[in-house]
Amino acid sequence: MKKDIIISLKGRQNDGYEREEIELVTEGTYYKEGETYFVTYNETEVTGMEGTTTTLKIENDKITMLRYGQNNSQLIFEKGQRHLCCYETPFGAFTIGVKSEIVNIDISEKGGEISAEYQIEIDNNYSGINDFCLQFREC
Repeated sequence: MKKDIIISLKGRQNDGYEREEIELVTEGTYYKEGETYFVTYNETEVTGMEGTTTTLKIENDKITMLRYGQNNSQLIFEKGQRHLCCYETPFGAFTIGVKSEIVNIDISEKGGEISAEYQIEIDNNYSGINDFCLQFREC
């Protein structure tokens, strides 16, 4: 059964030269299938991805971020692991390497918090260190 939730998202991108921070509060949905939780919300102009729907697939020790719409991607966050992911934009597609240093998952039937700190590589070139923290609760 899907539940309506309020989401608070904070994210930072640091490419070594500039640091960019975003904060977003929005509504979304939350549900569980088997042992896997899902959080879905629509991106806005605040994140620069208006017209994109983001779904977070939350498993025991892994978060998969799926985006569909204006931007399509699948990013996998798993502590100590490097995953190669595809990222599609209106300007073209490229490969991103995602290596997560920290992945925290604390969720229950009523809501929770997930966070990750990770390095990004674009076409095998270091692009920076990013992090996000997403908190959600039932409406």
